[in-house]
Amino acid sequence: MRFSFKNDYSEGCHPNILQALLQYNLDQQAGYGEDMYSLKAKELIKEKINKKDSEVYFVSGGTQANLIVISSILKPYQCAVSASTGHILNNETGAIEATGHKILSIETEDGKLRPSDIIPVLEGHSNVPHQVMPKLVYISNSTELGTIYQAKELEELSEFCRQNRLYLFMDGARLGHGLTSEISDLTLERVAELTDIFYLGGTKNGALIGEAIVINNHVLQEDFAFNIKQKGALLAKGRLLGIQFMELMKDDLYFDLAKHANQQAMKIKHALQEKGVKFLSDTYTNQIFPIVSNGLIQVLSEHFDFFVWKKIDESFSAIRLITSWNTGDDAVNQFIEIIKRELP
Repeated sequence: MRFSFKNDYSEGCHPNILQALLQYNLDQQAGYGEDMYSLKAKELIKEKINKKDSEVYFVSGGTQANLIVISSILKPYQCAVSASTGHILNNETGAIEATGHKILSIETEDGKLRPSDIIPVLEGHSNVPHQVMPKLVYISNSTELGTIYQAKELEELSEFCRQNRLYLFMDGARLGHGLTSEISDLTLERVAELTDIFYLGGTKNGALIGEAIVINNHVLQEDFAFNIKQKGALLAKGRLLGIQFMELMKDDLYFDLAKHANQQAMKIKHALQEKGVKFLSDTYTNQIFPIVSNGLIQVLSEHFDFFVWKKIDESFSAIRLITSWNTGDDAVNQFIEIIKRELP
């Protein structure tokens, strides 16, 4: 069986979560997220972001989180702004558009948005009331290209959004990986201060399923639960999500798992760099995008699963390699051995 570097959710979940689900399995608890485990998980998250007045909601997946957040925030004539690589543009089957909200796409080389990227969009949508109104800025950390926001970048973007009455929403499907990157100077607490809404991704970081939506803007907190119920995301057995996040938040397990995934990816990155391999983007998270020959891709494909991300020319393509919380040394070392053997 070939080892998969296709994604960071090929495995089930961390053993602590399975053990907790079994341990509390027969306890009778309230439904719809009012169980003691969900309440405890919410308190742990609030402690880590140091914002007791934020609200936390659990849903099953990232697309669901993006859909519910964006559709609940925007009025019918308002739209979202996203980098062209954004998940809501490319990997959610038009979920946002299906709610009647347009997404304005911005081309960026690194998958990040900056105020200078957004200004032309605002200027180009000033013909009131004949055009959609940009109202929400959607970003990811880490991005779909594995890049991350530094504290100064997020501070500048946050200030710009507030000056222009825009909501800032951070997709945190891989937020753990972004914050534990070796070059990151951003903290979870700072993310909560600078965004209106963000979410902590569990699916891609050790949970079976689950994302934790954190609403920091008091205006957006009102009636949010109605949107979760209406979109079919309010689980009767909400404990299944609460238990998972309770375990992930204990003793910083969430961040330890993400850090491990990053470190395994960096081992492969360094081995490739030693052989002179270039990368589509310079990343320090669990996603790397080396540009290699089609011949090497064929050899690697005999042992590993991964995505061929982008054709560079007739001879070379960029591949995407993703490591997970459970990626072991054996798979990483085998990959590195093949690189050393095949590349001069």
